[in-house]
Amino acid sequence: MSDVIFRSDVTVELVRANASDQDVLFAARVSTQGEQSLEAATANKDADTDKRDRGLINYLMRDRHGSPFEHNSMTFYVQAPIFVFREFMRHRIASYNEESGRYKELSPVFYVPGPDRNLVQTGKTGHYEFLPGSAEQIALVEQEARTASVTAYESYQRMLEAGVAREVARIVLPLNIYSSMYVTMNARALMNFLSLRTKREGTHFPSFPQREIEMCAEKMEDEFAKLMPYTYETFNQNGRVAP
Repeated sequence: MSDVIFRSDVTVELVRANASDQDVLFAARVSTQGEQSLEAATANKDADTDKRDRGLINYLMRDRHGSPFEHNSMTFYVQAPIFVFREFMRHRIASYNEESGRYKELSPVFYVPGPDRNLVQTGKTGHYEFLPGSAEQIALVEQEARTASVTAYESYQRMLEAGVAREVARIVLPLNIYSSMYVTMNARALMNFLSLRTKREGTHFPSFPQREIEMCAEKMEDEFAKLMPYTYETFNQNGRVAP
């Protein structure tokens, strides 16, 4: 059996993007300028134009005119445990293609929470917090996760070696095994995702995401901020509410 690998992180890479603030601007201005909106999108910018552009994007965000934020695309490669992907796919505003346990043998890579991962839940569902675990709880989680992962993967290997189909053998694998996928979405969809899967002070609608999907969201947010800085700035200024 291959050596089992344990991780406490996620991988998010921007593999392709066609996304800029200009995409928002020409899409919005077509309603009043028609074909001239394309000329405006490629014209040289000065300080006054820049101010107007920022003002328009802020207006669209503030008053929730969402469709101009859809004329762009970002594709991310994500490696994360399967339980994170199940949360991802609750967002039916993206396109997903995931590694298949029917068609390939799954690698022995498993998620184990790092020592800084909060473990103790307090409060009621929908409005709770997580607090740090004790040294004993941290050690217990690591030990049990490692043991269960190794045991499950050994069962998986025994079935494969006996000629059992991959789609059947995989049923013994736990949710902390890593998978990989491509996810493609536009800025409007991404802002919706970020509003729900990150916890930030000052948001209009507080969210309480599971930490592991928030780790993915934070990395996606970093890329979004670089690609569309005006849009990202106004998203935060308006309470991180998707338009």
